[in-house]
Amino acid sequence: MLRLTKKADYGLMALKYLAEQQNGSAHSAKDIAEAYHIPPQLLAKILQTLAKAGLLVSHAGTNGGYALSKSASEITAFEVIRAIDGPLFITSCITIHGTCDLAGHCTIKEPLRKVNDSIKDLLSGLSIADLIETGDTEQGASGAPVGGGLVSIAL
Repeated sequence: MLRLTKKADYGLMALKYLAEQQNGSAHSAKDIAEAYHIPPQLLAKILQTLAKAGLLVSHAGTNGGYALSKSASEITAFEVIRAIDGPLFITSCITIHGTCDLAGHCTIKEPLRKVNDSIKDLLSGLSIADLIETGDTEQGASGAPVGGGLVSIAL
């Protein structure tokens, strides 16, 4: 099974939270962390990473926080995952460094490349807006969102 790292999962959850806010104002890392029961210090680092990648805008000051840098429909899950975890490769033979030591004898590189490309295409076609549930949402008794994994890819 291919799994996202917790950091990538938390990043997707945070962007989903920001996309759900109707007013588009900035929200603190603390607010997001409390809503999803995410460790605040870890989330703060993730949000800084996403801001450096240009997916979030950071606002300083007493009413500061983070906001999406563009529409939720324009930010893909792939962009978020790549910003946090780096390039997505399902096997060590498919890397940015080229071929592995077994390249001349390997019979599965091409099928694995196709799987890797399919996963990349799937995540590139999934926007943050797509993560927002309509109608029956995952909320606790208080009405606050309940944390949990957003994306799991079983192979």
